[in-house]
Amino acid sequence: MADNGPRFVNFVLHKLRIKAHEEAIMPTPHFPTSGVRRVLRKLGADIRDARRRRRLPMAVVAERAFTSRSTLQRVEQGDPAVGIGIYAGVLQALGLLDRLGDIADSSQDSVGQALAMADLPQRARLRQPRPLRSAGERS
Repeated sequence: MADNGPRFVNFVLHKLRIKAHEEAIMPTPHFPTSGVRRVLRKLGADIRDARRRRRLPMAVVAERAFTSRSTLQRVEQGDPAVGIGIYAGVLQALGLLDRLGDIADSSQDSVGQALAMADLPQRARLRQPRPLRSAGERS
């Protein structure tokens, strides 16, 4: 038993070093704000309602979205850990993907347009066109 003591300690230290290394390279978890969680829950509920209105079972929508039924269930709950690509796949399976492309459309971004207009110069000078030179002239 005494012989196993140092080996066990080395084993534990080795595992702790691995754990510390994994924690150092792993990204920190994202804790969304209550506003983000609320919007994702609403999106999930809307997706669930759209699926039910179409009378599509979860298994069919999950297959069409190339995901699992359990991931679809997480989408319908508004889980922030599910990637946006999965949400997009589910929206496509329901025929709602086009509306996702309009979310950050610049034509709908009144704040961004106002900020861009504020950055424009107040006065602009027109340049005088240079006179055209004939083919034989050199400068």
